[in-house]
Amino acid sequence: MFYWIVAILETSLVPMAIFWGIIMIGVSGLMLWFPEFATIILPGWAINVATIIHSDEALLATGFIFTIHFFHTHMRPEKFPMDTIIFTQRSPLSDFKEERPKEYDNLVKEGELDSLLVEPPPSWFVKFVKILGFSFLGLGIMIIIGIIYALLSS
Repeated sequence: MFYWIVAILETSLVPMAIFWGIIMIGVSGLMLWFPEFATIILPGWAINVATIIHSDEALLATGFIFTIHFFHTHMRPEKFPMDTIIFTQRSPLSDFKEERPKEYDNLVKEGELDSLLVEPPPSWFVKFVKILGFSFLGLGIMIIIGIIYALLSS
C-alpha cells in the first residue's frame, strides 16, 4: 500500500509542483530582471516579495533535484555506488534485459539488437566518469547541508 501512495504522489503532485515552481520562478525572475516595467503595474514592495519567492523557489528546486531526482535516477540501490550511464551513454546488456524486458524481447524478435550493440567504454573513461560523478555528489551534499543550515539559522 505504501508503494501506491508514493506512486500517486510522484505521478500527480510532483509534476504539479514542478510546473508551479516554473511559473513562480519565471514570473519573479522577470520582475527582478525588469523592475521598472514590473513597478508600472505593481507596487514597489512587490520586488521585495519577488526576491524572496525567487530565492525560495531556487532553494526548493535545488533541494528537490538533489534529494529526489538524484537518488531515483543515479543512486538506486541496485546501481550503487553510481549509475555511470548518465555520462557514458552505454548500458550493459544484462542491465538492459532486466530493466527493459519488453523492449529487449522486441529487439530480439525483430533482429535489431545486434545492430545496437556497442563496445563498453574504455576503463580510463569509466574512472574519470566516477570521479566526476562523486564530485557532483559531494557538491550536492554540500548544497543540501547549506540549505538545511540556512533554514535552521533563520
